[in-house]
Amino acid sequence: MVLVLALAGVLWGIGSMMGAPRKARLTMIAMLYLGVLILHLLLPDGHPLRVATGASPALWLLIGGFVVMVLIYRAGLGWLKGRAEARDAKDRPDQSAGTFTETELNRYARHIVLREIGGPGQKKLKEARVLVIGAGGLGAPALQYLAAAGVGTIGVIDHDVVDNANLQRQVIHRDADIGMPKVFSAEAAMRAQNPFVTIRPYNRKLEEGIAPELFAEYDVILDGTDNFETRYLSNRVAVAVGKPLISGALSQWEGQLSVFDPAHEAPCYQCIFPEAPAEGLAPSCAEAGVIGPLPGVIGSMMALEAIKLIAEAGRPMRGEMLIYDALWGETRKIGLERRADCPICGGAARLSETAQAS
Repeated sequence: MVLVLALAGVLWGIGSMMGAPRKARLTMIAMLYLGVLILHLLLPDGHPLRVATGASPALWLLIGGFVVMVLIYRAGLGWLKGRAEARDAKDRPDQSAGTFTETELNRYARHIVLREIGGPGQKKLKEARVLVIGAGGLGAPALQYLAAAGVGTIGVIDHDVVDNANLQRQVIHRDADIGMPKVFSAEAAMRAQNPFVTIRPYNRKLEEGIAPELFAEYDVILDGTDNFETRYLSNRVAVAVGKPLISGALSQWEGQLSVFDPAHEAPCYQCIFPEAPAEGLAPSCAEAGVIGPLPGVIGSMMALEAIKLIAEAGRPMRGEMLIYDALWGETRKIGLERRADCPICGGAARLSETAQAS
C-alpha cells in the first residue's frame, strides 16, 4: 500500500511541475486507484503484485467508498448552495443600472428633493464608479458617505490591516476588526450601511503596474493616502487616463482638500507640489499626531466633492484648495493655476491666492 501511495505522490508532483491542471492530476490518481483495484480482483492470493499493493482488496474498496461518500457530500452541498443562491436572487429586488426599488427611493429621498440632485442626479450616482485609495483616516468617512449616498460601485485599495491605534479616527473600523485587512473591514461596514451598492476591495498596494488599468475602470478617484510616493503616482495616472483626482491631506489640527482635474483646465497635484518635501519636513500623522474628528471633516468633504462631480451639481473645487484650521475654526481658499513647465500636465502658469475666512 505504501508503494501505491508513493506512486500517487510522484504522479501528483510530476503533474504539478509540468503545470497540469488539478483535475488532470486527480484523474491520473483515480486511474492508478482503478488499476490497483482491478489487479486485486483479478490476480490470485499471494501474487507478488497483490502483496506489494496491500494483499487484500478490502482496504482499497473501503478507501474508494470513503472517497465516493465525500464526493456525494460535496455535490450535495453545492446543490443546496445553488438553490439558496437562486432563491436569494429571486427574492432580491431588481438592481439593474438606473432603476430604483421603493426602498432605494425612500432611502435617497433627501437627495432627490434637492434641486441640484433630483432623480437624474441620483441615477448618475447609482451608475457611477468611484475608487478610493486608502481605507484609513480620510478613506474611512469618504467610503461611508459614498456608500450611504448610493454610489453604485465603490472600489477601495489598501494593503494595510486594522490596528488599535487607527480606531481613534478611522471610524469605519471596529475593535473587533483589529488584525483584519482594512479593505475587508471597510467592505463589511459599507455593505451593512447600504446593501444596494457594489463594493470592490483590493487588498494590495497601489503600484505603477496596476494603476492605469485600475483607474480606467472608475469615473472619479479619491486619494486618501498619507505618503507622497502614492500621491504622485495617483496624480500621474489620473492625468494620463483623464480622471478627476480628489485629494485630501491632514496634519495635527489642519486639513486641506482640492480637486485636481487638468481635463477641465484645472491644475494637477504636481503643478502645486512639484516635488516631495525633504524628509522630516512633512511628518506623518503617527509622528506629528492628528485630532480624531479632523479626518472625518476632510474625508466627508472629499465624498461631497465626488458627489458634486458625478451629479454635476454646484461648483466642484477645481483650481482651488480649501484649508481648514480645526484648532481655530477657520477656513480659507487658495486659488490654484496650472504650471506651463509641469512634467505631468504641462499647464498654464502660476499659483495665485485668494483668501477667504469663515
